Amino acid sequence: MSAPNLYETDFYAWTQEQVSLLKDRQWELLDTVNLIEEIEALGRKERQELRNRLGLLLGHLLKWHFQPEKRSNSWLGTIREQRVQIRLLLQDNPSLKSYLNEVFLAAYELGLALAIKETRLGEQIFPEVCPYNLEQTMNAEFLPELNQVNEIEE
Repeated sequence: MSAPNLYETDFYAWTQEQVSLLKDRQWELLDTVNLIEEIEALGRKERQELRNRLGLLLGHLLKWHFQPEKRSNSWLGTIREQRVQIRLLLQDNPSLKSYLNEVFLAAYELGLALAIKETRLGEQIFPEVCPYNLEQTMNAEFLPELNQVNEIEE
């Protein structure tokens, strides 16, 4: 079975074959086209994971902020967990730190969609622009309160 065909029919077997070829330095037998594609995809997945975790964190901060009567340990747990997971992801991939500012707006859109869906408060309740900055969002001590809206935006 040729490498590209194996790539399409049994991805795991293809990865093991490519690893073996790399270890044996059999460069001419490598499926370079698909290897390049997979390595690029790995980088995209790390960026997507960062964006999605940041979006989940922002969504729960919005829920905490704008629906205080429904606050729960579950929301607090999600906020804490996402902060830890983001920190760990950045420790494993330090070059993603510069991507945080770039992805923050997209992550807010994801968080906003989550908060609108889960609170059913309606999008008019939530600010178009994220009311928290990146430093606040990642600060383990920060939890937004309704009376902070003006302080945060200033």
